[in-house]
Amino acid sequence: MALDRISLIDFRNHAATELGETAQFNLLVGENGAGKTNILEALSLLAPGRGLRRAALSDMMRSDSGAGFRIGADLRQDDAPLRLGTYADSANPGRRRVRINGAESSATGLGEWLAVTWLTPAMDGLFTGPAGDRRRYMDRLALALDPAHAGHAARYEAALRERNRLLADRREPEGAWLDAIEAQMVPHGAALMRGRARLVETLAVRLAQMPAEPFARPALTYAPGAPDHADGLSQALFDNRARDRAAQRTLAGPHRDELEVVHAAKRVPAAQSSTGEQKAMLVAITLAHAGLAAQGRAGLLLLDEVAAHLDPVRRAALFEQLRGSGAQVWMTGTEAAPFSTIADEAAVWRVGAGAVERA
Repeated sequence: MALDRISLIDFRNHAATELGETAQFNLLVGENGAGKTNILEALSLLAPGRGLRRAALSDMMRSDSGAGFRIGADLRQDDAPLRLGTYADSANPGRRRVRINGAESSATGLGEWLAVTWLTPAMDGLFTGPAGDRRRYMDRLALALDPAHAGHAARYEAALRERNRLLADRREPEGAWLDAIEAQMVPHGAALMRGRARLVETLAVRLAQMPAEPFARPALTYAPGAPDHADGLSQALFDNRARDRAAQRTLAGPHRDELEVVHAAKRVPAAQSSTGEQKAMLVAITLAHAGLAAQGRAGLLLLDEVAAHLDPVRRAALFEQLRGSGAQVWMTGTEAAPFSTIADEAAVWRVGAGAVERA
């Protein structure tokens, strides 16, 4: 299964872009600022979540259109294609809507048909940045495997904000109020931690099956920020109320989780590895996850400027791994030369100022 007949209407700098007759490898070539990454972002919205830039919907609307945006694509299947679409209106810029075969649906519904994974230059600092970035990364990967994960994350975060608001209030919060909020937090928090633990466990198995070279194989460990089961999380929230009240925030829970990453061969934390090794580990995780996500559903892998940062040996290994991943791959580059070894099997478009032309 793969995407075809892709359309972008008033999305970013694309007034009306159509891409058809796609392949497993799809290459977008153009200068910086031409709109290549905008196409990847549009494709990333055919899944639950906020897309690869995590941007506000109003920022995605073409500035001079005065309207909202529309994104659509056919999911090719053995029988009839399935039309997937998502859109937002300028009159209600905070709400993204979804259609599947013309019927109103939900972002979770998109996730039942399509699993989307991406790797962008903005992720290069993942291992050295704040822990919150790695938690969001775990959640995005877990979401591609289980669309329900997004709902648990959203509901836990909403309850957490309410608990922190009570803790920061100058008045002592009543125990009954905290009881009620924690009763909302616990089931979703426990499900959130189970999803993250399951993700890391399955990724570790997949990574162990991949060659250690030329990409650096990472060892992953999930470190929960509280007991990773409902009874333990409930008890931790209750026991820590006095400490949390003094800190005016919740100090234990899945919002304190960490993803620990180590260069497996060197036994060096990823944060202390070289820039090239960090990139190689990110590529390895992305490839492992793409193989998992494509099982049972259509898989979509979005790689922004990935070839420019790899030497010829690693580029060849990347393309070979992608061929066997089962996913449809979309890549961007400022020139076609780094992709010369797959030119004969790729669908190629030249992108310029929000316009697309088949090469």
